[in-house]
Amino acid sequence: MNIIKPHVSLNVSNIDASVAFYEKAFGVRATKRRPGYAKFDLASPSLNLTMQEAPRTGVNASHFGVQVASTEDVLEARSHFEAAELRTFTEEDTACCYAVQDKVWIEDPDGNSWEVFVVKGDAAVMGSQPAVPAKSEAPCCAPGCCAPSRLDDAAAR
Repeated sequence: MNIIKPHVSLNVSNIDASVAFYEKAFGVRATKRRPGYAKFDLASPSLNLTMQEAPRTGVNASHFGVQVASTEDVLEARSHFEAAELRTFTEEDTACCYAVQDKVWIEDPDGNSWEVFVVKGDAAVMGSQPAVPAKSEAPCCAPGCCAPSRLDDAAAR
């Protein structure tokens, strides 16, 4: 699998204040800005950091991930997860974080969502509706994306 960089997605209460903070902290401007959304694609440290404006819930981390080079890498990760008997949820050509992506999701025992994804291009919208409805009405790329009702791809095989 050709890993490009780790990915961290944060829920923030004020996108403008957070962007200003991270621009100062990293010494670079955000690489993508949309209403309620920002992305820093950092070379040093190598990190894909995104943030979306969300109400304060006490949960600051939205999810974690690993950005890979190709759809084949996503499929390789899915095969690995399934061979390890982990439940997965796969999305193809989905709009998420203003990008078209292929991805596979898993969830750890504490409910932390992890995605392995490839960015295939830009999208005009933050996200598309999930192929399988989540138990909660979570936005794209947010906790709840991998609710047990959605992590059933492997079980269905």
